[in-house]
Amino acid sequence: MAKNPRAAAERKLANNVASQRAKVAIRKLPTGVRGLDDILHGGIPEFSFNVIAGMPGSGKTTMAHQILFANATAEKPALFFTVLGEPAIKMLRYQQQFSFFDGSKVGTAVRFSNLSDIVLHQDLDAVLAEIIKQVTAINPCVVMVDSFRTVMRKPQSAAGEMEMQSFIQQLTQFLTSWEATTFLVGEFGEEETHGNPLFTIADGLFWLSQKTERNSVVRKLQVVKVRGSGSVPGLHTVRINENGLQAFSRTLGFVLKNPKPAKRRRLSMGIPDLDKMMGGGVLEGDSLLIAGPSGTGKTALATQFIAAGLRNGEPGIMAIFEERPKGYTERADAFGLDLKTPLEKGNLEIIYLRPLDLSVDETMQEILDAVERVGAKRLVIDSLVSLEMALAPGFREDFRESLYRLIVALTGAGVTILSTVEVEDSFTGFSFSHYTISFLTDDIIRMRYVEIDGQLRKVMVVIKMRGGNHSKDIREYVITDKGVVVIQPRSTDYDGLTTGIPTRTGPSPQQKAEASPEPKARAKSRAAK
Repeated sequence: MAKNPRAAAERKLANNVASQRAKVAIRKLPTGVRGLDDILHGGIPEFSFNVIAGMPGSGKTTMAHQILFANATAEKPALFFTVLGEPAIKMLRYQQQFSFFDGSKVGTAVRFSNLSDIVLHQDLDAVLAEIIKQVTAINPCVVMVDSFRTVMRKPQSAAGEMEMQSFIQQLTQFLTSWEATTFLVGEFGEEETHGNPLFTIADGLFWLSQKTERNSVVRKLQVVKVRGSGSVPGLHTVRINENGLQAFSRTLGFVLKNPKPAKRRRLSMGIPDLDKMMGGGVLEGDSLLIAGPSGTGKTALATQFIAAGLRNGEPGIMAIFEERPKGYTERADAFGLDLKTPLEKGNLEIIYLRPLDLSVDETMQEILDAVERVGAKRLVIDSLVSLEMALAPGFREDFRESLYRLIVALTGAGVTILSTVEVEDSFTGFSFSHYTISFLTDDIIRMRYVEIDGQLRKVMVVIKMRGGNHSKDIREYVITDKGVVVIQPRSTDYDGLTTGIPTRTGPSPQQKAEASPEPKARAKSRAAK
């Protein structure tokens, strides 16, 4: 049977196309936005056609300029078209306040062009012609149009939607064939994405938003789509600071850089008798929770934990949300622990975080940066209650999930974490935390008050240790000028110490004195005299 030559040619063409596709590698451009390249798994695909959308104030223009300055060179400049928005001179006045801004690139590597007159007085064909003219003359690597929403609002002929769709199609084809990576920036609402040809044809869509939560303002970023590459799904927190826009991935820290060693050491808590109760100390890379009411010595214990690590050559981080760093160092001095010298030498960092609109991702980034700077092996978070209060209201709703990510990220980096949490002593129960997070931690130590013989005393007990056996004893302790000191074991005539209101099972001290033979002997001696 004769072969069909047309079918054979089509198969050959299909095989050639498939072969060529297999060889194509899509290079990625850096965004210049810290954290965004990780969310995009390496950056923005080169020669892609993208939209940066969101409401006013969400950070669109700042993000556009960061991409611009990160990729522009004298050989392959970047071209920024302004359309009825801020004039270039006004825009640059504000953008130069950010650290990414490089004034030496303006006019050479970074060029600006104003399309306002053409958009106001001519049709879309004239706008397209001007863009083609300037791109052809400059040969840019990156093209920005801000705000493209203004172009889309331009009064059109009776053809209306078809005219705009044709304009967008021609613009896309030209810029892609010219091998320019394009970004159209605009103030769009979510309701405008449906049926809009711009969002259909775009290779990448970056949605920026800001939301008021009580008295806090939270900015978020969503990568709605990015062709030819994967990305981390979901909403990511962003913040604008002196460095410009910074993104915090939802999976921040989940990629383990320093996995836990197969054989882990026992680390001293800085309290010898507590180390014995824990079977030799806390396991390296564990997450330890210290729970107790106010005044039981949680912060003192945490300070001794950090100081013990510093003595053993283990740098540390203290992330604090209550007192200022000076208060911590002064309390350490009162216990005979020197934190000032390690601070000066760079072996210790005290991170003070207390704004009321933080996200856990920002907190985690601060801590991870500090861990990397000092090579930290130990971390104290004091306290979880204060950390929750420092968060914007929306983040408090997902606090347990956020804590899980925080703990996994930091212990995955080989850091041993000690977190404190304040719990109320009801004297009828023995709770560990009102967050129900005990399953997230490897080890738990509970500290509490008990009433004995008319005195309010302190006791502690090791509740759990995933890494091995531990003492089951309830031990009394005191806070002295040396910090937390565990009292030597002694027999007790009480049951129910964990309730805070124990019951006596033996005679009282007075009954013991009366029953002692020694007082009776002294009474007989006095009578004989």
